Amino acid sequence: MFVHWGLYSLAARHEWVKYREELTDEQYQVYFDHFDPDRYDPVQWARTAKAAGMRYVVLTTKHHDGFCLWDSALTDYKVTNTPHGRDLVGPFVRACRAEGLKVGFYYSLIDWHHPSFPVDGNHPQRDDEEFKAATADRDIRDYQRYLHGQVRELLTDFGPVDYLFFDFSYAGRHWWGGKGPDDWDSPKLLEMIRDLQPHVLVNDRTGIPGDFVTPEQYQPSGPMTRNGQPVIWEACQTLNGSWGYDRDNLDHKSADLLVRMLVDGVSKGGNLLLNVGPTGRGDLDPRAVAALGELGRWTDLHERSVRGCGPSTYTAPVDCRYTQRGDRLYVHLFSWPLRHLHLPGLAGRVRYAQLLNDASEITRTEIAPGEPVLNTQMGGQPAGTLTLQLPVQRPDTPVPVIELFLDTPSGS
Repeated sequence: MFVHWGLYSLAARHEWVKYREELTDEQYQVYFDHFDPDRYDPVQWARTAKAAGMRYVVLTTKHHDGFCLWDSALTDYKVTNTPHGRDLVGPFVRACRAEGLKVGFYYSLIDWHHPSFPVDGNHPQRDDEEFKAATADRDIRDYQRYLHGQVRELLTDFGPVDYLFFDFSYAGRHWWGGKGPDDWDSPKLLEMIRDLQPHVLVNDRTGIPGDFVTPEQYQPSGPMTRNGQPVIWEACQTLNGSWGYDRDNLDHKSADLLVRMLVDGVSKGGNLLLNVGPTGRGDLDPRAVAALGELGRWTDLHERSVRGCGPSTYTAPVDCRYTQRGDRLYVHLFSWPLRHLHLPGLAGRVRYAQLLNDASEITRTEIAPGEPVLNTQMGGQPAGTLTLQLPVQRPDTPVPVIELFLDTPSGS
């Protein structure tokens, strides 16, 4: 579970509200002056994530607006100086660990509030000529030291951290004055991280290769590769197109679609990092809780079709996805066919088949190649096709799963 939370939750109209509305620090200050999440309950967050089938939670310790959710010694722009007055990261870490969840920190490489962060085309005051002239002598090296110091704090003040999500490098993009690995001194940053916590997984957004790649808001069309070699990847996705709390956004994904996104990613060797944006008082949006509840109900019955699974070299039929672990091949049905499902290349390879939700047997037949098509008897399937006999009634679940026990694990 990804958690985007900060001052922008009070604005309740997207986490990039400062950029979108070109707000000055003075205009944005109203959210700092009123930030008091009295209903913050990280235990409930952690339990919601765990019930949804998630194994780790990633919190935005600092987003692009520069506001810090912990008591950083390097800035006054932090939660302990708001009306709330208390660190938010420590309770989050303790809650995750109590539920057996791994801990992840998001940290923005961008900082629209820091006095040494040079103004560029990605800055809220990009069109303010007077402000740009007054800040023209800003030195990125000063900000660089601040960035490294804050990452050091996060990796020394909260115990073991399992995952770091940096966001983001944009040298060469359409924004003028974009920044990248030279501005962050990414090699030295990564060296410090490896020295402090060698086990931590780091994403690819510092501008140099990390431990995994992070497609955002799209589903890859197949397993991801770099220079022809497979890479570890994780799709980061929102529930409604906004990362932060967006009160009036009604573009929420259905539970069926979320399950299909999860399955589709695993079938291509990937993982899913699904975002929630808590309210300004610290509650999870009820719409997000409902969606995660549905995802959890599916996962409760079908977890072994995704957990520890990956792609298969067998080719799935139309509107299906295969995942595989050893001699278990899982058929995820995105649409429910009339009685029969034809699986190319699996004739003679399956010793047993069952619906995963209730372990009810699925019978199967293998039609001899070249057998004619008759009025009431199937034929005409390619050689090597296995045909499953399905019930007319679809199981009451967003994505039904058939578990096939293979005679050999070939195809994994």
